[in-house]
Amino acid sequence: MTIETNGIRIVAVRGSVRPGNFTAKALDLVVDELHKNPEIDVQVVDPATLNLRPPGTGEDDDEAIEEFQELLRSATGVVLSTPEYHGSYSSVIKLVIENLGFPSGLSGKPVALLGVAAGQIGAIKALEHLRSVCSHVGSIVLPGPVSVAGVQDLFDAAGNCLDEDVEERIRGLGTGLLHYIEDTICPRMCLETMVREGATPYTPISLTLGAHRGF
Repeated sequence: MTIETNGIRIVAVRGSVRPGNFTAKALDLVVDELHKNPEIDVQVVDPATLNLRPPGTGEDDDEAIEEFQELLRSATGVVLSTPEYHGSYSSVIKLVIENLGFPSGLSGKPVALLGVAAGQIGAIKALEHLRSVCSHVGSIVLPGPVSVAGVQDLFDAAGNCLDEDVEERIRGLGTGLLHYIEDTICPRMCLETMVREGATPYTPISLTLGAHRGF
């Protein structure tokens, strides 16, 4: 896992480790949409590559986990994806959150939520539960989470979405997160730059996403 130190970084976390899972296919659409902006650094986390452990077990100095925690702490925004299992989010996402330390690596971060399910009502319950936990650890959970119903019929073997309307909704999760960053975080960073550099309110400072290095 490579951690860059400049630019706007979005970390997208897969919520399933099942081979060929639909959660990853849906999340890939969000990631693809984010990649359309060359100013954005997008990093996808696959929990299958991490040694995620229940709290209180194993060593606390696992290098991969520490690097994962640092990646989240340095992120500008986060996308969490999950399948719905038994009326809630996956144990994989729970382990991800449990391994983010205290204060949580999600604390203070804008978080967009994506849920998929085979049933007709989608991942509504999973997203409700995940929203509650993310809020509890200090995340800024963005409105408009995306719940995908009947996901098993929406993607082909290559990961292409077969429903244009659903694809548009999924991709909109990424653009919604970027709009929040552009409208809320970038102006705040601009103001902090003015204070640090002693600039006057009349000094022109770029509000482009690429201008806010190091956040």
